[in-house]
Amino acid sequence: MSTTPNVPYRLEFSVEVPGTPEQVWQAIATAKGMSAWFLPTRMEEREGGSLHFSMGPEMGSDGRVTGWDPPRRLAYEEDWAALMGADPDALSALTSEFLVEAQSGGSCVVRVTSSGFGTGAEWEPEFWEEMGTNWKPFFDNLRIYLSHFPGQEATQLEATASLPGEAEALWSTMHETLGLGGEGAAVDVRGATGTVERVGERQTLVRLTEPVPGMMSVFAYPEGDGKSTAGVRAYLFSPAAADYVRREEPAWQSWLQGLDARMPATE
Repeated sequence: MSTTPNVPYRLEFSVEVPGTPEQVWQAIATAKGMSAWFLPTRMEEREGGSLHFSMGPEMGSDGRVTGWDPPRRLAYEEDWAALMGADPDALSALTSEFLVEAQSGGSCVVRVTSSGFGTGAEWEPEFWEEMGTNWKPFFDNLRIYLSHFPGQEATQLEATASLPGEAEALWSTMHETLGLGGEGAAVDVRGATGTVERVGERQTLVRLTEPVPGMMSVFAYPEGDGKSTAGVRAYLFSPAAADYVRREEPAWQSWLQGLDARMPATE
């Protein structure tokens, strides 16, 4: 098969969020804003500037800003080949574009497009399908951020554990053990109280109120080879957040690693 990238892929969707175009721009086009609802981000906030999304210890995606028209349009490219460990000539850059359109009533529509070119390898359509599944829920984070914490800087808490078993069974155990309810339900998630904002596929998003305001996503996803990942990611907005993370992140890590003992036995 040729390694020349010529097979097009495209992901496109729109979300309505509260705020003025300037508030939305701050959230989607600055390192501080992106880090408050997406991944820890470094960005030179100008056309041609460098970009880095941190995905964990020694993991990340590098790119550059290719379009900069405040507060209407942001575009950037990521090195898709490097991200996937592929031949540099096998995949085009992964291009993302955000268009912000003001609406009546104090809200905006954000139109998101991601595109790239591959070789038609079997894994590529699966990559784009999973990208959509994993990418879109972050925009619920954006909606909550702009509704309740606009302009604020986040302190992130993140813990994950790789465990044997199927993702559905793992998620069922997490959901039941944590007492997560449906949308609108008041919950207490290991001492953090809040309200369920969204229920997705093996994921629940909670807006936290005490002891530190913010938002928390609890999730599970399959790894393959009979293993799955359980995780929690929180964005916290308070001077007390750093102390809370130092105390609670190790506790969450230990709790996640102990989930296998709670899983139902399989034959």
